[in-house]
Amino acid sequence: MKENAGNPLHLTSLNHVSLLCRSIEESMNFYQKVLGFSPIRRPESLNFEGAWLFGHGIGIHLLRALEPEKLPKKTEINPKDNHISFQCESMGAVEKKLEEMEIEYVRSKVEEVGIQVDQLFFHDPDGFMIEICNCDSLPIVPLVEGMARSFSRVKLHQMVQPQTQTHQVVYP
Repeated sequence: MKENAGNPLHLTSLNHVSLLCRSIEESMNFYQKVLGFSPIRRPESLNFEGAWLFGHGIGIHLLRALEPEKLPKKTEINPKDNHISFQCESMGAVEKKLEEMEIEYVRSKVEEVGIQVDQLFFHDPDGFMIEICNCDSLPIVPLVEGMARSFSRVKLHQMVQPQTQTHQVVYP
């Protein structure tokens, strides 16, 4: 196996997220009706209660908690809590749908060099945090030598635009 310092385990993608839940039925309903996941076949050799769903290029594996009454009950929506984030086409449409479904949510915003990212945070039935965002408007800028660099808007714009010249691009 060839050594790869940037990917020592030779990972290719995120396969699934496993979540403990109080009720498989209630959680499946949420992930299907709110987030658009579809149930998929689960191996029969798994001898515990659970369900698998797939959507948006990722799997959600629901596992019934052995002691559901001991799962923490989260009521406060804290954007700094553990969460999974989904990209969306229209923040306005998502917000409208959450209101129609009477799902409590918190709105947040990230601003960086003139770019704005809108975020909506809410809980699944067991208190796991879900984020919906338009994060693709924020470019992914690699760290150089482990340190974040400050970029002017012009320089950042030049870095994220497709290069039309044939010279090699060197990050500062």
